Amino acid sequence: MIITSESVTEGHPDKICDNISDAILDNMLKQDPDSRCAVETATKNGMVILLGEIRTEGYVDFQKVTRDTLKKIGYTDPKFGIDHQDCAVLASVQEQSPDIAQGVDSDTEEEQGAGDQGMMYGYATDETPELMPLPITLAHKLTKRLAEVRTTGKIPNLGPDGKSQVSVEYENNRTPKRVTAVVIAQQHTTEISEKELREAIMQHVITPVIGDWTDEQTKYHINATGKFVIGGPEGDAGLTGRKIIVDTYGGVGSHGGGAFSGKDASKVDRSGAYAARWVAKNVVAAGLAKRCEIQLSYAIGVAAPISIYVDTQGTGKVSNKKLQQAIEKAFDLRPGIIIKDLGLKKPIFSQTAAYGHFGRKEFPWEATNKTEELKKATKD
Repeated sequence: MIITSESVTEGHPDKICDNISDAILDNMLKQDPDSRCAVETATKNGMVILLGEIRTEGYVDFQKVTRDTLKKIGYTDPKFGIDHQDCAVLASVQEQSPDIAQGVDSDTEEEQGAGDQGMMYGYATDETPELMPLPITLAHKLTKRLAEVRTTGKIPNLGPDGKSQVSVEYENNRTPKRVTAVVIAQQHTTEISEKELREAIMQHVITPVIGDWTDEQTKYHINATGKFVIGGPEGDAGLTGRKIIVDTYGGVGSHGGGAFSGKDASKVDRSGAYAARWVAKNVVAAGLAKRCEIQLSYAIGVAAPISIYVDTQGTGKVSNKKLQQAIEKAFDLRPGIIIKDLGLKKPIFSQTAAYGHFGRKEFPWEATNKTEELKKATKD
């Protein structure tokens, strides 16, 4: 069995948009932790468009937040597809509908309703220390390394846009054995030759990051079309929420379809997915399963989840039914309580906008602080 996952750098057009949307959210939360935000971003050919609904006691300078984010990513030269100083920024953002607010707002955290209907998934596996699938873990490490060698100048003449893809062969459909293929697409200028670029990426990116997983049969495809000079919003349009598989588990497990970036935590697309990962990771960390997938579902304006589904894919130490009962004892999965327990009114979301929302210890939903409760509950 071979499983493939991809990642993209923060300079990919879709990730530009995720970064801007989450920067707007964080800007609001710094001023007003009770802000409501649902902002989408689109970009193409020197233009950024902001669309959505907000409610806040603060003030958002959309122009400044957008330009500062583009500068931070590295879009400081028009030759890379967009320039933070000269691009056009158009905003069509209005106040959140009171019809939504009346179902979400409440006097207590316990009564706060879900900001929308839908289902969210969380996943964990014991195949890596992060309790994440190996293919997406390696893919993210490659794109982070691409950004590092660009910003430090380790490899000169690189642009902000880039992608990675990693294929992993598994033994007995369970244990990672080797990397069978690596794909890298990295934007560059004409000052570096294709040969120089490929050699530099192999030496400074691929080998140090995943060399232990490769062998003489591993295939490498670095800028397979020959060159990648036209990139960023000039090469492709970007849109918030279009990299939801990159954001989650790389195609391993299920996905409810909801995007994360630009949404405050009252939107269960975001907080519910974070909570589902928190639950799944604690199940695996507790040794109750080698793999675990959690599905949560909500109705708009209703606090308690409509359903909780557990699937340990045949690896559970106890039945899925027993695990579900234990999860219901150990976790309070009402949106207001999730927000309180995970600290989701803090301006932490810009950090999530690239290189995955899961498997990174700096995020509160990665804590394994419920393992003992789960173990005890499965014995009751």
